[in-house]
Amino acid sequence: MKRHRIGAGTRSRLALYLTIPLAILGLLAITFANVSPTHAAGAAATKNQAFCNKVGHGIQVSSGAQMACFGAQLSGSASARARAAANLKALARNGGGGSAANVDAATPAEDVSPSGVQAYGQSETSIASSGPYVVEAWNDATGFFAGCGAPMNKEELTGFGFSNNGGKSFFDLGGLPNANCNSALTEGDPSVEAYTVGGARYFYISSIYIPFNVPEDAISVTACQVVGSGATATLGCGQPIVAAISSDCQSSFGFTSCGFLDKDFLALDQARGRLYVTYTEFGPSSGFSGVEDLAMCDLSNPAIPNCHNGGDGSLVGLGAPAAPYFTVAPGDPNFCENEGAYPAVDASTGDVYVAYEHNWTTNFAVGSPCATEPTQEVVNRVPASCLPLASTSPCAGPTAVQAANIISMAAAMIPGYNRFPMNDFPRIAVSDPYGTVSIVWNDARLHPAGDILMQSYNLGALTPVQSAPVRINRSTGGWHMLPALRNAGTSGKLYISFYGRSSANTAVTNVYAALGVNPRTTSTPSSNTLITTVASNWNAVSSDIVPNFGDYTDNYVQTANATLYLAWSDGRLGLPQPFEAHNSAK
Repeated sequence: MKRHRIGAGTRSRLALYLTIPLAILGLLAITFANVSPTHAAGAAATKNQAFCNKVGHGIQVSSGAQMACFGAQLSGSASARARAAANLKALARNGGGGSAANVDAATPAEDVSPSGVQAYGQSETSIASSGPYVVEAWNDATGFFAGCGAPMNKEELTGFGFSNNGGKSFFDLGGLPNANCNSALTEGDPSVEAYTVGGARYFYISSIYIPFNVPEDAISVTACQVVGSGATATLGCGQPIVAAISSDCQSSFGFTSCGFLDKDFLALDQARGRLYVTYTEFGPSSGFSGVEDLAMCDLSNPAIPNCHNGGDGSLVGLGAPAAPYFTVAPGDPNFCENEGAYPAVDASTGDVYVAYEHNWTTNFAVGSPCATEPTQEVVNRVPASCLPLASTSPCAGPTAVQAANIISMAAAMIPGYNRFPMNDFPRIAVSDPYGTVSIVWNDARLHPAGDILMQSYNLGALTPVQSAPVRINRSTGGWHMLPALRNAGTSGKLYISFYGRSSANTAVTNVYAALGVNPRTTSTPSSNTLITTVASNWNAVSSDIVPNFGDYTDNYVQTANATLYLAWSDGRLGLPQPFEAHNSAK
């Protein structure tokens, strides 16, 4: 998620998008109003005016990027907001929410500004686990209504929670620590990874990171360490470390415009002590069409990752553009949008595989070359030899590339989903026992409301395993979207979770998982497991964030205890909340 900025005390007015579902078929009525919250989008929109002008007019971006440009974007009817408020009061009386199987990783009572404003919107979740400890992070709308210095760092738009009992309950820790919140803010789109070394347990949380007083934008990594043990264990986190910074800047008439970094995600190489970050840079030289980049952090000192992004091998600072450590995919010559990069590490070799979507949203730009160019899920192999501890990689690009043509759901107006368009971003995992790298995505080829498809490739050469993608969902009548896949279990099998609906004309949504999928299978799994204990009717949910339930979910297999942890944005309380569940991954 991303956000507006405050610059030098500037408080400008914010364009507030009010999106109210009118019918179950997903028709949306959009009205516009101006409000003056504590934080304003004006400074951010001015700094990135060229980029922000393109959002919704040629390209689309994450909710974090939309927040940076437009500020809070409210959706849900007045009755939905009233129901959410009533649910919050009931929670306060009854002492919490969730069930034994589904746990709210946040505390709605924490989502209140210092002035007493309740925030409505926690989405785009990520999760990781080490031993009995679990961290979940999310986009947190509370930051829209709290200023720098607020209790629990509430001004930050990246929130997180910590569990010391295997995900049975969580402590809501507010926003990520940031002593420099007057000059830069963490802006959401979080990803979480876990690292165990020397008997210590670390968690890393990446985020969009926006400085106010320099033209560059950035991606940050926050290092956190488990302190203590058992039921008294807590999580101590450091300050944001810049892992990547804009590389594409242009100046004219005394004004400098730099690339906007979006959609960060993490993958960790436990054996070699490396943390990898993928992201998309929307820069002026590529027509803001999206360049897919990879940054790397050395974990020799795990509490202070040493991140490489065109610097000298030391911590990268702000204030000057820096060449990316490695470019996975340059901008498209026809300016067809690249977005949604996700990484996976081959533990045996140290190779990194990166998947992203090519020609997202530009695929329906009639009159553009992109309207006739295939929409694709692109998989890239970056060998370990291209990933040294250096300021930049010696390699010009991936050594193997494979692309799968898809039937995109970008033009779908999905009931209860308050953003157009939907995305088809691929998720990716390596299975060494099966010698594969697999991607999953939502696709409309089998029926218009979409299915979750899987395609596997042989490690190294990326030759396809299946002659055609395999459908993962058993139900075929309703919408299926936003799958999650991170890592394989000990046996090499995959665990794929996703949102699903019973029919195409309902907004009632559950989370399902396909457990223990052979990545070389050619047939649909025999069963899917229902994860949610209560369904969410997204037509009856109030949100301060667009999209209301985000554009990604997450899961994480902890092989040491053979447990699958799942994270998603849930609307059962009448407002988006970051939920967690866990299941056996044997």
